[in-house]
Amino acid sequence: MQNIIEFATAFGIASGILMTFFVLLIAIYVYCAFALMTIAKKLNTKNAWMAWIPVLNYYYLTKISRVSPLWTLSLLACLIPFAPWLGWFMVGVMIWMFWRIAEMRKLPGWISLLLIVPLLNFVILGIIAWYK
Repeated sequence: MQNIIEFATAFGIASGILMTFFVLLIAIYVYCAFALMTIAKKLNTKNAWMAWIPVLNYYYLTKISRVSPLWTLSLLACLIPFAPWLGWFMVGVMIWMFWRIAEMRKLPGWISLLLIVPLLNFVILGIIAWYK
């Protein structure tokens, strides 16, 4: 009987942690999609709804930053298993794109370098989206 109670307790705690993580993940996704959609609207980019679709939002980022859509392939490189080094390349490409976007929004481009800093990246994304 003691084992059942211990298992139920551990299962309840693990379920709570997992559910909290899932809700946090959804909140982060909604915030980033809404910020990307706002940036697109302020830069007069058509089809702002694309910011909400997973994977398609990478293509839309190239459209907003006004670079070749082929750069989408570099952003999708992080999805390739067994190639974690490609993730750093993707981070560099995204910083470059947000540098261009920040300059289009009349902000200094170097602000996009702060996207590397955890938690501060959400603040910087908000500044790029809702500045002015």
